[in-house]
Amino acid sequence: MSDESDRGVPAPARPAPTALSGSTADGAPADRRPSGSSSTTLDELTGELAIAPRLAPTTAQTATVYGDLAPRRRRVGISDLRVFPVALSGNVFGWTADGPIVDGILDVYRAQGGNFLDTADSYASGRSETMIGRWMSSRGVRDDMVLATKVGKSDNHPGLSGRAVTAAVEASLRRLQTDRIDLLYLHIDDPEVEFDETLLAVDDLIRAGKVRWFGGSDHTGERLFLARVACAHLGVAPMIAVQNQYSLLFRREFERDIAPVAAQQGLAMMPRFPLAGGALSGKYRGRGDLPAGSRGRSLAQLFSRSAARVVNTLRDIGRERDAAPATVALAWLLSKPLVTAPVVSASSPEQVFDLTQAAGLALTRQQVERLDRASEGF
Repeated sequence: MSDESDRGVPAPARPAPTALSGSTADGAPADRRPSGSSSTTLDELTGELAIAPRLAPTTAQTATVYGDLAPRRRRVGISDLRVFPVALSGNVFGWTADGPIVDGILDVYRAQGGNFLDTADSYASGRSETMIGRWMSSRGVRDDMVLATKVGKSDNHPGLSGRAVTAAVEASLRRLQTDRIDLLYLHIDDPEVEFDETLLAVDDLIRAGKVRWFGGSDHTGERLFLARVACAHLGVAPMIAVQNQYSLLFRREFERDIAPVAAQQGLAMMPRFPLAGGALSGKYRGRGDLPAGSRGRSLAQLFSRSAARVVNTLRDIGRERDAAPATVALAWLLSKPLVTAPVVSASSPEQVFDLTQAAGLALTRQQVERLDRASEGF
C-alpha cells in the first residue's frame, strides 16, 4: 500500500462484539486517512538546508543482517498507517526548543524522510501541539505526516473520563490546526475511570472522524490485556500501539511484562526514552561530563560499571559502522520484531541527522548479540 492512501470513508456502525471497527469486513484495515499533496518537496527542503544524506554502510561483507538496509516505512499494528521507522517527539518544543529552532528541527526531519510526529496535550502546556500545527500549516504538509498525540495529563482536561477525553481531543485539534488525529494515545492509565467509559468515548471520536486509531502509554501488560477484553466486549476498535519505556538500559520491564502481551495482540511498540535520557548518546563518558541539576542527577544513576559497558559497546560498533552511538542504540531497538519506531527528541536541527540515520542502519546478527549481552541485567 502506498504512503498516500485514499480519502477515508464514513465510519461504520458499531460492530458486533467480535469485530474490530478498525478493520473492514474481510479483515483488512479500514482506510481512514485523507490524501493530499505538499506544496514543498523533500528535494526543495534538502536543497534549502544544504543536507547531503550519508549512505548507511552495507553489511554484505559481514554476517546476516537484521531488518532492511533501506528505511522503508513500517505498518503500525493492524492499521493502514505507514510510518518512518524513527518518530520525532515534540516533548521539548516550547521548553528547550522554540520558534525557528522548532521549524528547523521539523524541516530537517522531513527532509530526511521522516513522517511520524509525536506530541501530547501536556507538553509545554499545549505549546508543542501549537508549534507543530503552525509548522504543518505553513509548509502545507499535514497530509504527508502521521500525527500522534496524547491525552490524560493536561491541567485543563486531566484524566480519562469520557468528557475529559472528548474535550482534550477537541482542544488538541484546534492547536494542531487539523481535523483528525492519526494516532491518539491514552497518556496515562486512569484507575478512577472504567475502561468502558474511556473506550466508548474514543470510539465515538473515531466514528466522528476526529481520531483514526488509538493506543496506550505506560500501561502494564495486565492492563493492556484487560483493555483488549473490554474492546471485544463493547465491539469497539482495539488499541494498535503502545508507548512504554524501552532501551538498552531499560529492558526487563518491557521484555518480561509488555512484550508477551504486545506480541499476542499485534501491538506496535513505540519505545520512549530510547536513548535513556541521553545516557546512550555517547556524549557523556563519565559522571564528570553530566549536566548540572535534576537531569544530571537522574543520569548519574545510570552511570554504573554495567552501563559503561553498554556505552563502550555502542562506541565500538559505531566505529565499525561509521555511525554515532545514538544511531547504533536506535538501530538495536529497530532490530527487535515488536518495535515499529522509537520516539526520539532533538533540541537542535543538527541533532536530527544521527537520529534519523538509524532507519537505514541494519546491524549484523553479531552486533545485535554483542549489545544484548552488554545490556543483560537492565
